[in-house]
Amino acid sequence: MNDRNPDGTPSQRETDLVRLREEFIDSWDEELEMEMDDSRLDPSGESSGAEGGSTLPRRTYFRELFRLQGELVKLQDWVAHSGQKIVVIFEGRDAAGKGGVIKRITQRLNPRICRVAALPAPNNRERTQWYFQRYVSHLPAGGEIVLFDRSWYNRAGVERVMGFCTDEEYEAFFETVPEFERMLTRSGIRIVKYWFSITDQEQEARFRARIEDPLKQWKLSPMDLESRRRWEAYTQAKEILLERTHSPEAPWWVVPAVDKKRARLNCISHLLSQFPYHEVEHEKVMLPPRVFNADYVRHPVPDEIIVPEIY
Repeated sequence: MNDRNPDGTPSQRETDLVRLREEFIDSWDEELEMEMDDSRLDPSGESSGAEGGSTLPRRTYFRELFRLQGELVKLQDWVAHSGQKIVVIFEGRDAAGKGGVIKRITQRLNPRICRVAALPAPNNRERTQWYFQRYVSHLPAGGEIVLFDRSWYNRAGVERVMGFCTDEEYEAFFETVPEFERMLTRSGIRIVKYWFSITDQEQEARFRARIEDPLKQWKLSPMDLESRRRWEAYTQAKEILLERTHSPEAPWWVVPAVDKKRARLNCISHLLSQFPYHEVEHEKVMLPPRVFNADYVRHPVPDEIIVPEIY
């Protein structure tokens, strides 16, 4: 089909196709930038972690990631259309890759529908509240998805290992959380819980890579470094957590996460499989014609407020 005008100039359709291709490439570049950041080499020139170098071909990874992100858009539309309420919890050791998969899930989605809740340590006032109270305000309304980058399971993990809660508070958590999650499911909230699992050696390799990378040092807090020393205590806490809080209403799913790329694809694929979503039909979008007014005059922008074009 010839998309040229009779005078040989590009038609509007051809111009639109070229522009659309540029948008796709820009979108791919965005993902490539994230991948380059994840694949930063350490000073020795080795991959960041002896076990961590993905065996998944790059072409396969990108093809599947973009396909799954397309399905996530369909899931988002279905959630908004049907009024579903979804909570997805991401837990795991420091540097397990939770943030990476959350980025890929939200990357193409509407932040008004799918948002991330990553709560800081509780302040003095929050410490006096009912333990679950500060999380409740972040729960989804109808037509929303909330991704918890860590959650109320902090009590069974970091708080337990670091001694931030008493034995009584710890036991009270396990007595309360099953009923709390049953209350949420009875209210129509669907809960999906993921634990990202990495090995001792892989966590050490990722920590060392962060120490050497000035763009990633901010990810390492004193708490993270202390967690490295207490690997075995975290292992014990994790085993108890999974055993005592796995339920039919809110089961745990463990994601093998030594290979980051495979972990992302596997987690997103599994998440999609948990919902009977379908493609929602939308009315065809038509761009309205531009209105021109004879008395409209566009005034020039003062030079002093224009950002310098250095690049």
